[in-house]
Amino acid sequence: MDLGLKGKAALITGGSKGIGFHTALILAKEGASVAICARTEEQLREAASSIKEQTGADAFYILADMTVQEDCERAVAQAAEHFGRLDILVNNAGTAAANSFDKVNTDLWNQDLNLKLFGAIHCSRAAIPYFRESGGGAIVNIATSSAKTPPASSLPSSVSRAAGLALTNAMSKDLAKDKIRVNAVCIGSIRSEQVEKVWKKAAPNSTWEEFANDPKHGIPLGRIGDTEEAARVIAFLVSDAASYVTGTSVNVDGGTGAAL
Repeated sequence: MDLGLKGKAALITGGSKGIGFHTALILAKEGASVAICARTEEQLREAASSIKEQTGADAFYILADMTVQEDCERAVAQAAEHFGRLDILVNNAGTAAANSFDKVNTDLWNQDLNLKLFGAIHCSRAAIPYFRESGGGAIVNIATSSAKTPPASSLPSSVSRAAGLALTNAMSKDLAKDKIRVNAVCIGSIRSEQVEKVWKKAAPNSTWEEFANDPKHGIPLGRIGDTEEAARVIAFLVSDAASYVTGTSVNVDGGTGAAL
C-alpha cells in the first residue's frame, strides 16, 4: 500500500530511540523527510545518521527539551525552515512515571505535565501555521492504554496521558476545518528501555523471547509487542491512507486495554 508520504515533511519528538526512532525510520522509508528531536545529542546524531544510511532520506536532528516552550517552538520552526514545509507532527516525547498518589510531589506533577501534555500543546500550536500553508497536516499524540482506565500507582503518567487524549479529541474538532487531522496512539506493553530493564532484573537468565512470551504478563495476544509494531500504526495514522480518520485513539497493547 502506498501511504502517500512521498514529499511530506515530519517532526518526531523523542525521536532518538524507541518508538520515536522507528516511526521516523518508517516514514523515511515511505519517502518522507524527517526531523527528530530529543535532549541527548549523541543519541540524536547516531539516530539521524542511521536513518540516512538506511533510507537515503533527508533526516536531521534538533537538540531540544520538550518541557521548555521556547525549545518546542524552535524545533518546529527549524524543521519547517529546513524542509520548506511541515506536514506531520508526532508528539512522542515522554518518560515512564508511575507511582502511588501519596508519593508524587508537586515537582513530579509539573515535570510530567510539562513534558507529556504541554510539550504536545506547544509543538502543535507552533506547527499549525505551517500545516495551513501546506494545505493540511496530521498530528499523532502518543498516550498509553492506561490513560483510559488508570490502575493504581500509575501517577502522574496516566493523568498526563489522559489529558493528552482529551486534547487530541478537542483539537481534532477545532482543526478539522483546516484539514488538520489529530489522533492518538495508546501504547501498552511494547519493547523499550524500561521494559528491558524489567527483563534484566526479573529474569536475567532468560532470553528476550522467553521473557516477552511469558504468560505471566497477562497479554491476550501472548507477548510483549515490538517497537516497530507501534511505529507502523503511527505511520498509518499520519498518512493519506488514514485521510478520513481524526479525533480517535488506537490501542497498541496486545489486547490488554479495558476500554476501546
